[in-house]
Amino acid sequence: MQAAQINTSAPGEKSDRDVAGQEFLAFTLGKEEYGIDILKVQEIRGYETVTRIANAPEFIKGVVNLRGIIVPIVDMRIKFNLGTPTYDQFTVVIILNIGGRVVGMVVDSVSDVITLSPEQIKPAPEMGTALNTDYLIGLGTVDQRMLILVDIDQLMSSAEMGLIDKLAA
Repeated sequence: MQAAQINTSAPGEKSDRDVAGQEFLAFTLGKEEYGIDILKVQEIRGYETVTRIANAPEFIKGVVNLRGIIVPIVDMRIKFNLGTPTYDQFTVVIILNIGGRVVGMVVDSVSDVITLSPEQIKPAPEMGTALNTDYLIGLGTVDQRMLILVDIDQLMSSAEMGLIDKLAA
C-alpha cells in the first residue's frame, strides 16, 4: 500500500517539489539527449532478447517476462526514425509505469538524473504539421546541454501506440 503524501505548505506557498524543480531521467538516442519524468521510471535494465509478436508495428520490438509481468518493449530509435538501432553493452531498457501499465523503452544509453527548475524549461517550438510536438513538454537547458523533454504519458498513450493497451490488457 502506498503512503499518501500530505502537503504541509500553507495556501499560496510553493511546495519543496515546486521550488526544487522537476527531476528528469536523461537518456540518449543517436546524438540527441532526451529527458522523461523520473517518477514514471520503475527501473533500468540492460537490453535482453525479446519475444517477437506477429504483425506488431516495427517499433514494438516484442515482449519480455519481467517477474511474471509480460512487458511490451518499444524501441525509441525506430519510433523516432533515428536510423537503424544497434544493440550493445550500453543499450538499456527503461521500464516505465504509465497509468498502471508497465512498458519497456529501449534507448541507446542513460546518463543521469537532472533537476530542472521551471526557468530552465523552454516551450517546444512550433514545427507546423511536419512534426508532431504533442508529446513534447519542451526543451530543458543545463549549462551547455539541451534535453528534449518528452511527455512519456502522452507518447505511450497516443493512438499509434494503441497496441500497447492491447498487449498489456
